[in-house]
Amino acid sequence: MKKCFVALLLLSLSSLIPLFAQVREDSIEQKRLQEVAVRASKPDLWYVPPVQGTYLLEGKKNEVISVANVNANIAEKVARQVFAKVPGVFVYDMDGTGNQLHIATRGLDPHRSWEFNVRTNGIMTNSDLYGYPASHFTLPFEAVERIELIRGTSALQYGAQFGGMINYVIKRPDTTRVFSGESFNSVGSFGMLSTYNAVGGRKGPWEYYAFYSQRSSKGYRDNSESNFDGQGVILRYEPSNRLSVRAEFLRSYYRYRIPGPLTDAQFAENPRQATRFRNFYSPEIFLPSLTLEWQVGARTRLMSSVSGIYGERRSVLFDRPATIRDTINPTTRQFSPRQVDIDGFHSQTVELRLLHEYALGNQVGSVLTAGVQYIHNDLRRRQQGRGTTGFDYDLSVDADGFRRDLWMRTRNLALFVENKFQITRRWSLTPGARVELGQSRVEGTLVYLPSSELENTIERNFPLFGLTSSYTLSKTQNLYAGWSQAYRPVLLKDVIPANPYERTDPNIRDAYGYNLELGWRGRVENFRWDVSAFQLRYDRRFGNVSLYNERLDTVILWRTNIGNSTTNGLEIFAEYGLPVGQHLYLSVFTATAWMDAKYSGDSVRVSATENRSIAGKRVESVPQWITRNGLNARYKTVAASLLYSYTAENFADPLNTVVPNATGAVGLVPAYGLLDLNLSWQILPQLGTRFSVNNITNKQYFNKRPTLYPGPGVWPADGRTYTLMVHLVF
Repeated sequence: MKKCFVALLLLSLSSLIPLFAQVREDSIEQKRLQEVAVRASKPDLWYVPPVQGTYLLEGKKNEVISVANVNANIAEKVARQVFAKVPGVFVYDMDGTGNQLHIATRGLDPHRSWEFNVRTNGIMTNSDLYGYPASHFTLPFEAVERIELIRGTSALQYGAQFGGMINYVIKRPDTTRVFSGESFNSVGSFGMLSTYNAVGGRKGPWEYYAFYSQRSSKGYRDNSESNFDGQGVILRYEPSNRLSVRAEFLRSYYRYRIPGPLTDAQFAENPRQATRFRNFYSPEIFLPSLTLEWQVGARTRLMSSVSGIYGERRSVLFDRPATIRDTINPTTRQFSPRQVDIDGFHSQTVELRLLHEYALGNQVGSVLTAGVQYIHNDLRRRQQGRGTTGFDYDLSVDADGFRRDLWMRTRNLALFVENKFQITRRWSLTPGARVELGQSRVEGTLVYLPSSELENTIERNFPLFGLTSSYTLSKTQNLYAGWSQAYRPVLLKDVIPANPYERTDPNIRDAYGYNLELGWRGRVENFRWDVSAFQLRYDRRFGNVSLYNERLDTVILWRTNIGNSTTNGLEIFAEYGLPVGQHLYLSVFTATAWMDAKYSGDSVRVSATENRSIAGKRVESVPQWITRNGLNARYKTVAASLLYSYTAENFADPLNTVVPNATGAVGLVPAYGLLDLNLSWQILPQLGTRFSVNNITNKQYFNKRPTLYPGPGVWPADGRTYTLMVHLVF
């Protein structure tokens, strides 16, 4: 009986199938829509997610630049184009075509980006954070997939630099193939030739990527040729989707002939002229590292890394102001001996980080991250060696050796913890702390100073605190705010007297301060924005004051903490996109920053032999306005970008000297505006080309007036240049 009932039921249902099919077909006919064309372009700027790997970034101002999608001159690493949509980036154009980036934000010092915690694939590349934090390592931008920039409120997690963190993420290969590759080849003005070639792929759990890059240029100025080469090998082993082990070995090297500083009169006469032809600068850096990433559980991640920085920074210079000519001595019938300086870097870092996500009551989304970082640096500085009288790149010195032979050895242990409390569905609060425990010891020999007065030990044993918050207004808008303490270690140059009439305060202490920010970012249809206000407090800045020395019975320069400064500012990014027809897309944007940076309190600075108050004076090398404004157009596979960059005037010294002195080392740095054009055409999926005109109007300008390296005076930036790049994928 049951079998008959089942059979009848199945027969009835089968008879209804055609009816259901007809109803479904009729429904489809009734709801059929017209054909819709969907167009999408890859973004060139976005933001880091609240949690990335073992990093907690909720409530912190940040930007991510897609180097592959930004329409910029990447062959020569033109920073104002690459960072065009990041408000407030100050670019210092100093040495050679595409050799290194010198950038800063929020009124900090741009020299070799040393106010940032600079990283590549998450591995720190600052040569010596406690002795000389400049990043001498340099990547070809053809190798970079994206650049992550997180402002100073990230100081607790990455390292306590005032500028925050900048991370260059190297490309990964096509993992669907065992072998793939790409090649970038570029030619440009003034003899610029560049090639970048990379191969990579994946076989089972193994992934590899290797690149070789070479670039040469005769330079915009006379006697300014440069040669660069860099290599990298990255091996990744992923036995499962929960475990990854990555081994890297990176190297960069370049040699730059330094054309020398100019006086203001020489710059006005011919900014392309050189005052030196025997000066050279050459850093070579090796970066080995091993990184493990482990998804311990569904909500827990662990990261561990061991890395090193090894290499040398070398220079051979006739180191005099532009007012002193480098000519043959009529008595010796030879050129004067040059000065040889060599810094040797031996830095090791071990880092362990843990991140755990959990629910707070009924509210999911809370996150705890904690970690420990140990750094052991050994910086050897050999300077003031009497070099040859020749004019080639020769680092040999005479039998007397180096007049300065110094070591700065640092051991530093840092522990940090941050916890995001998801208070409500929309609002989170993230307190954090970092403890710095370390010591830097200076020793060695100076021909003009007894060892007893040279040796110095700098202790650091203090906590840093921070607090960030985020509030979600809607799916596309949020408010963020943060406050985080930071510090700048006493560097080797701060404790080494430059001559017999200088001394260092034995009680000199690390600079100390904080970042404070409040912002609003979001998107409404084709309009997006990120607007923020900030305050950067920088206390115990380093400098010289005049002081009478009883033992020497003379007035000397006393290197110590000279005072405090505060930078208040606004950072504004806004972009509007407009589709025109089916294939044309237009967009306009502005990235503008206003900064008011002034010394405060009892800040003083020496002028000749007189100590003068600099309270209320503007901080040197901080323009009040930096704005970049662009117009972008894309038609099918062709794109064009027009960029106008403006940087306001700034002062070269804390005394705010307006009229330049004879050497050009102090004085007002004039405002300048630059116009750039970039064109790109993706001819085939495997073949593309880019064409750049940098500084279309051939504006003659300079960014700042250095007082020390690479020489006091005016250092002209490049005028109009052209670059053509061809990109091949295979």
